[in-house]
Amino acid sequence: MPRFEPFIGIRYDTSTLDPALVTSPPYDVISPTDRDALIARAPANVVRIDLPVEGDDPYGDAAAQFAQWRASGVLVDDSQPSFTVYRMDSPDENGVVRHTTGVIGAMELTRPGEGDILPHEFTTPKAKSDRLDLLRSTRSNLSAVWGLSPAIGLTALLDSDEEPLCRFEADGVTHSVWRITDSGRIEAIRSAIGSAPIVIADGHHRYETSLAYRDERRASDGDGGAADAVMTFVVELVEDELDVGPIHRLITGLPEGVDIRQAFEPFFEIEPFSFSDAPTVPRLQQLGGLVLVLPDGSWLLRPRAETIAATRDLDSSRLDLALAALPEHSLTYQHGVDHIRTAVDTGAAQVGVLLRPVTIDQIIAIAEGGEKMPPKSTFFAPKPRTGVVFRSID
Repeated sequence: MPRFEPFIGIRYDTSTLDPALVTSPPYDVISPTDRDALIARAPANVVRIDLPVEGDDPYGDAAAQFAQWRASGVLVDDSQPSFTVYRMDSPDENGVVRHTTGVIGAMELTRPGEGDILPHEFTTPKAKSDRLDLLRSTRSNLSAVWGLSPAIGLTALLDSDEEPLCRFEADGVTHSVWRITDSGRIEAIRSAIGSAPIVIADGHHRYETSLAYRDERRASDGDGGAADAVMTFVVELVEDELDVGPIHRLITGLPEGVDIRQAFEPFFEIEPFSFSDAPTVPRLQQLGGLVLVLPDGSWLLRPRAETIAATRDLDSSRLDLALAALPEHSLTYQHGVDHIRTAVDTGAAQVGVLLRPVTIDQIIAIAEGGEKMPPKSTFFAPKPRTGVVFRSID
């Protein structure tokens, strides 16, 4: 079963720095404009090290910046190993406040089939290369992989009456952080998480990158040391603690004159679709289909029986089957219905496709079956902020 241990955290000095200003959303949802804005608000924002883009050696610069912040007191080391409890509270689209509470620790790395860490999505090579270069240079976990645990009662073990280490608002979410150093609570959390397999919810690229780096360290040093584990945010696998949304698709690079509706016709029943004031994704769940967004209108796509028979019960799998029939094109991923519609309306993309969210049961069934979904099939929200805690693997 997975080994999950406390570690000596590296944290921003929140007595002098506002965590709302120095933390950031995950690197893979930040645009160049977003990055510039974050640094303009706080020069010590974590994107300086987690999303390095400037200079001839951005990864080396990130490592130097990280070391300089540690030396100058911008970042400080904990005095002893601990687990970090991290809670996020935010209203959903209906105004109901939802919460996600998890614990950050160091989880032992194992490859699929070797242990009890179960991935559920395929990854893309470029993202893994970027994260590996950053890991090699900083020799630190800068952001956590997100894991799901079926251990019943884990959330209750994380409850605390103490004042949080920090609490802040960012992007409409209240983030609260506690540190657990009590040996009894540490053992209870360690035992609970070690009692059942962990499903990777988010951070597949970081997990696979950490495996590759672990193997490099073993080859060069004889053993991986601290690189044998990866910083992981573990949440109990219950509906009350999770909100899974879809990641939609944008298509560019198609030749002029391609009739998308005609190309999709063998795979989907197609009928007109009109947007309304009602939330779009719940409507798709009720209607049982995807939505094709084009400059001249939108259409509901209901999978045909042949498509259903040929694929897993996932919108991403069924869409991939149809996309394979298109001429060569570029595919990008984006969350948020408005982002998709804006990209198509402005000409930034030729086509948008809106998907329905994957269910928790689907994630578990696929992971336990040893299978994987297409890349970017799930979007867990709210997203933990990068910069709440770091972990050295030096």
